[in-house]
Amino acid sequence: MMRMVDIIEKKRDNFTLSRKEINYFIEGYVNSSIPDYQVSALLMAIYYNGMTDEEATHLTEAILKSGDTIDLSGIDGKKVDKHSTGGVGDKTTLVLGPLVASCGAKVAKLSGRGLGHTGGTLDKLESIEGFNINLASEQFVKQVNDINIAVAGQTAKLAPADKMLYALRDVTGTVPSIPLIASSIMSKKLASGADVIVLDVKIGEGAFMKTIEDARKLSKLMVKIGTNFDRKVVAFITDMSEPLGFAVGNKLEVLEAIRTLQGNGPDDLQNLCIEIGSYLVHNSGITETIKEARKMIQKKITSLEASDKFKELIEAQGGKVPDLNDYIHTNGIIAVKSEQAGYVKSLNALDIGLSAMRLGAGRETKDDTIDMDVGIVLNKKVGDKVEADEVLAYVYNNKADITEEIKTILGAFTITENVVEKKPLILEIIE
Repeated sequence: MMRMVDIIEKKRDNFTLSRKEINYFIEGYVNSSIPDYQVSALLMAIYYNGMTDEEATHLTEAILKSGDTIDLSGIDGKKVDKHSTGGVGDKTTLVLGPLVASCGAKVAKLSGRGLGHTGGTLDKLESIEGFNINLASEQFVKQVNDINIAVAGQTAKLAPADKMLYALRDVTGTVPSIPLIASSIMSKKLASGADVIVLDVKIGEGAFMKTIEDARKLSKLMVKIGTNFDRKVVAFITDMSEPLGFAVGNKLEVLEAIRTLQGNGPDDLQNLCIEIGSYLVHNSGITETIKEARKMIQKKITSLEASDKFKELIEAQGGKVPDLNDYIHTNGIIAVKSEQAGYVKSLNALDIGLSAMRLGAGRETKDDTIDMDVGIVLNKKVGDKVEADEVLAYVYNNKADITEEIKTILGAFTITENVVEKKPLILEIIE
């Protein structure tokens, strides 16, 4: 007879757990026959001793099987999905979804909400008046067949073991474990039914992963797990030491996404979406090469077909297409100005993200209400030349006193006398 204490001791002593043992612990935790304290002990043993690729694959499978899986067999063609490990100003899904859908790829996207300094795709979409993220599965499938794209909220029945494990990891100091992160992400992606997946693994101050080595390990493991489940998976390692694009805040990011789809967006955001999109389009079998996919995507931006696809998505889900000139309503816009001349050496993404959250653009706790209109629009980024008294950022605000937030935003910029080279955004691509 299997006992949880034996499984804990085995992992504590750095032995490999079998598929049966992993299934036993996940099933027991979900059905409440194994208590929190024993699962906590096992998580800590995994945190210290790690897991083999095979163990991580078995763990992913056990979490995946703990709940429903989305049946997308009713959708014609290969289904594509993208997952980002989260960052500041990361509105990639809002640009990427319509972009690849306009090329003919089938985007069946289940997204989450934001917590802390990283914004959630659902919150950004719900800042659009009338946009409905609660789609019945028949409606979801029909919409993807009709217009190539649908974005909805994740069902609570999807990988319930993951939610339970994450809550426990959060309070036991075991969140930063590569096999636990990989199995968490991949169980949800696999349960969501996609055939082609691109992972955007962020590193830097505003990201979860702090070093390229850890990001590489996580990326390789997730690609391996996906391959073990016969999915086409590619991981991009991208820099999140400064925010992505200029806008941080829900409505502000929607506007930036629309402008990017029209070809008027920030270079870093536009280039990242074109590169990730090229892999999604090519791996769907739409083009023979990545180069052809890249050309196709650039054409869809120039012809405004990508922008039209976003409008089509908004209208299909009950939303009203934003008026670019009358969308943001705040009590005031405050300019944060530089105290010195020079070049931006660094821009702390975490400080910008936390400032936006404190303005009301994000949640500190699950129950917080978001102010969709507020946020920060950067005017300078790393490598840019700055004059004394020149604007570094604009703060869109509805609070009475934002002295602390302005101080934090100003402190996020490090300015030096020497010329600073812009860093590449995409650091590695792992296939």
